[in-house]
Amino acid sequence: MNSEIKIFTDGSSRGNPGPGGWGAVVWYGDDVRELGGREEKTTNNRMELEAILQSVLFAKKMNLPTTIYSDSNYAIQGATAWINNWKRNNWQTKQKTEVLNRDIWEKLSEALENTNIKWIQLEGHVGVLGNERADEIATLMADDKAVELFDGSYDSYDKDLDDLTSVSSIKEKKDRSKMKAYSYLSLVDGELMKHQTWTECEARVKGKKDVKFKKSVSAEDEIEIIREWGVE
Repeated sequence: MNSEIKIFTDGSSRGNPGPGGWGAVVWYGDDVRELGGREEKTTNNRMELEAILQSVLFAKKMNLPTTIYSDSNYAIQGATAWINNWKRNNWQTKQKTEVLNRDIWEKLSEALENTNIKWIQLEGHVGVLGNERADEIATLMADDKAVELFDGSYDSYDKDLDDLTSVSSIKEKKDRSKMKAYSYLSLVDGELMKHQTWTECEARVKGKKDVKFKKSVSAEDEIEIIREWGVE
C-alpha cells in the first residue's frame, strides 16, 4: 500500500495557442486514478498547470503527504517560488503587468492551501513511467483522440509507478526563493549568459520562446545547471 499520494502530470498543446490536453496519474493507497482533459485553444503552460490543479483538487481531500512529479520548470518554479509574491502583489509582476495565466494560478494558490506537497522536477522523457503515461494522456487529449482513463486497483495497473530508476536525472525542487543567488543563468537560442540580478535575466528571456532560465545558489550549482542544459 502506498502511504502517500504520488502524482505524475504533464501538458501538451498543438500550437501556442492551439488544441491542448493535460494528463495526470494519481497513485493513492491501493488505487490509481488517471485524469485528463482537453481545451480547444490553449497553451502548453496552461495545460501543465491544469494537470497539477486538477490533481491537487482530487488528492487534497485525502489529507496525505503528496509528491508531485512534473517536467515543467514553469509550473514548479511558479508553485514554489513565485506564487506567494504574485499573490501579495495582487497578481502583478515586478513590471506591474498582470501575471500570465492568472486565472489558473489563483485557483492553484487556493488549492495548495493547507497541503503538504513535495515537488520533484523531472527531465523530460527519462523513463519515469508515471510521467510517460501522463504525457501520453495529454497528447491524445490534445489530438482529440480516444483515451481510456484507468480507475482501479494498483495491482491491476500495468505500470510500475514505484520505479524511479532514473533518479539520477530527477532533481528535487526545493524552495530556492529564500536562498541567496550566486548567479542567474539564461539560455536563449543556444547562447548561455550569466547575470548578477534577476532583473537582467528576466529582461533577456521575457517574451521569447523555448528559453531556459534558473537561479544558481553556488558555484557548484551553477556548473551543474549548465551541465544539465548541455552547454559547453
